Amino acid sequence: MRIEETIAKALSLVGHDRYKLVLMTSKRAEQLANGAEPLIKADKNKQKFTDIALLEIAEGKVKLDSILDV
Repeated sequence: MRIEETIAKALSLVGHDRYKLVLMTSKRAEQLANGAEPLIKADKNKQKFTDIALLEIAEGKVKLDSILDV
């Protein structure tokens, strides 16, 4: 899947709220950088954390309430 398609799919899952998508992507990428395992088949050594995070969001594996520190 091309990155543009991934972003479009992820945006539709967050109600086309770009701010929410950026927040979710950055938080999830931070978790991945700190050692969290990807929720999809991905190689953390070959793909950027933000790309993995976007793919996870686009596939519905990550929700906003599950990544925010409460």
